[in-house]
Amino acid sequence: MPQLRLALNQIDSTVGDLAANAEAIVHWTRHSAEQGAHLVAFPEMALTGYPVEDLALRSSFVDASRSALRSLAARLDEEGLGRLPVIVGYLDRSDKAQPKYGQPAGAPRNAAAVLHGGEVVLTFAKHHLPNYGVFDEFRYFVPGDTMPVIRVHGIDVALAICEDLWQDGGRVPAARSAGAGLLISVNASPYERKKDDTRLELVRKRAQEAGCVTAYCAMIGGQDELVFDGDSIVVDAAGDVIARAPQFAEGSVVLDLDLPAAGAIPAGVVDDGLRVDHVVISPDPLPAYEAELTGGYAERLDDDEEVYSALVVGLRAYAAKNGFRSVLIGLSGGIDSALVAALACDALGAEHVYGVSMPSKYSSGHSRDDAAELARRTGLQFRTVPIGPMFDAYMDSLALTGLAEENLQSRLRGTALMAISNQEGHIVLAPGNKSELAVGYSTLYGDSVGAYGPIKDVYKTTVFRLAKWRNRAAEERGQVPPIPEASITKPPSAELRPGQVDTDSLPDYGVLDRILELYVDGDRGREAIVAAGFDEELVAKTLRMVDTAEYKRRQYPPGTKISAKGFGKDRRLPITNRWRETAHG
Repeated sequence: MPQLRLALNQIDSTVGDLAANAEAIVHWTRHSAEQGAHLVAFPEMALTGYPVEDLALRSSFVDASRSALRSLAARLDEEGLGRLPVIVGYLDRSDKAQPKYGQPAGAPRNAAAVLHGGEVVLTFAKHHLPNYGVFDEFRYFVPGDTMPVIRVHGIDVALAICEDLWQDGGRVPAARSAGAGLLISVNASPYERKKDDTRLELVRKRAQEAGCVTAYCAMIGGQDELVFDGDSIVVDAAGDVIARAPQFAEGSVVLDLDLPAAGAIPAGVVDDGLRVDHVVISPDPLPAYEAELTGGYAERLDDDEEVYSALVVGLRAYAAKNGFRSVLIGLSGGIDSALVAALACDALGAEHVYGVSMPSKYSSGHSRDDAAELARRTGLQFRTVPIGPMFDAYMDSLALTGLAEENLQSRLRGTALMAISNQEGHIVLAPGNKSELAVGYSTLYGDSVGAYGPIKDVYKTTVFRLAKWRNRAAEERGQVPPIPEASITKPPSAELRPGQVDTDSLPDYGVLDRILELYVDGDRGREAIVAAGFDEELVAKTLRMVDTAEYKRRQYPPGTKISAKGFGKDRRLPITNRWRETAHG
């Protein structure tokens, strides 16, 4: 059988940074060439970054992407890499689509191209456009209608883009109809908990349907709230894994494949009305060589390490790609701010993390001690700014009581953090978790202030589990656990009044989070949640808190998405909304 050495490069692109993204593509193409690769692939929209959102509707950006693609092809050739076919994702437009109502202006395309000999020898666009969760691709793109196939060293290679694998029909059965010996899909599939298992089963299934070896080339890194975990996969026609790349790591998977020889050049229309677009790059098989590279199988991360890694990568990417070098955190001594601080130290280095303890007259001594102990353990920059004098000045002017008095303390802390941020140039990290955001257990312009919320999509029970995992991981490495044990074991409290604990206002987090998972993540109604075994009155109260807190969530900063339904683009509900889940709802 003919042989082919394939290189899948899972890289981190930055949206809009065409020059830097092109530089990375050149770098990894050169690396692939040095490894003896015969065909190189990069992720979906690697040249522009992903997702480009409304940038796709700007003709200037589309033109810049097309120009950058041509320049990239020429540069690869100039640097002696032109004989190596390179598959790269970019932003294009359809030159034949006629403007019509309901179609995105300019007919943009989520596209990929094959570069060879200094030229763009083939282009194609994503056929299936996702329109669920965080995806709005019907808003931005027009679909492709071809079945792209390239002949490389006597092997026909079919090409697809991300959702083309996730949906039935289209390019997967078309690859079989076209007689492809290899199917390559380039992807920018955002991370979600346990998605790696789903992804593996998907690639196995599609390989069997396509009847050929299938390679899934994935993106890594972060873009706003999204994280990309890599995990590129190659499976054989039977669905058995040949190679699997690491999670959350930039790099290249290079492996030798024995593939069926190409037959007659396919033509015509195949499955789903796709027209075969076939380009011959190199018609003859390579001389037989001793296969040396197997690609390897990277060890999988366990669930807690996987989530923790995603949170670190998301925060690191947000800070770096937006030009922020340091972060500021209000340290209460509680579990949320402690986990955020640990994440920040792992993402940016402790020397770039600044913590502030802002005690009031209600702050317990152990909370102040726990904040200081966290700073000692992690090595972050630490200071104390008491809010007592500020609080007294406000109270002399306003004479607040009850909830207004409690929330004043939180808002004073938020004001202090933002003032330090403005003065010293750090960005503030908001410590709120998904449980609190769901039920509105936060103070606007208080503990909700910040530029980024690292644990915004993490339920409270998972916060505790991640804190314990991080400490355990440190112990296993012979390091000092970063989070004080007292921050993990003491009852959660906002400490805005004497003896206050979260359970004064909220159900036990173990129960609350299970209800929230059904309602927020699963879109289950009240009756279904009660039928799952939860107290009817508690369910009604919880759902009411969630429904009435939408206005608060809209004003919360972005944060790393780790679930199938995070607050934001995943879950879009009206703020003004009188629908309630009643007994008949």
